[in-house]
Amino acid sequence: MTNQKRLVLDANILLRAALGIRVLNILETYDGLVSFHTPDICFRDARKYVGVISAKQNLDATAGFLVLDRIALIVQTVDQGLYEEHEAAAKARMRHRDLEDWPIVATSLLLKCPIWTEDQDFFGSGIATWTTNTVELYMQDSPLII
Repeated sequence: MTNQKRLVLDANILLRAALGIRVLNILETYDGLVSFHTPDICFRDARKYVGVISAKQNLDATAGFLVLDRIALIVQTVDQGLYEEHEAAAKARMRHRDLEDWPIVATSLLLKCPIWTEDQDFFGSGIATWTTNTVELYMQDSPLII
């Protein structure tokens, strides 16, 4: 198999990359060392909210959209046709949380890897989660053999 670590990114991480500096720097630093993935819906959500947040703050959303295009080269989009086989299991894990997050959990189950998120709805789902404050500990640790 592979010894490269993998992470599934929630839409809020993509959004932080588009509108900030820290997450983008982490993604670029570990590109090629860690395999980053996100379900297709997360890029759509991030694009939507870059526009919404930019409009609320009276900012031009163009820079955020350009960063999303840039990180789309780093973060692999996982098509629903691949993760939907885990939909029932993912929804069962999220039934007392936010059911709309099932694609992220399903992608995590598909790839057998943790989730990078700031959303506490994943906590208690039985899936390992990492926040931006701690995710580098996971990435810097010795390679995982899967």
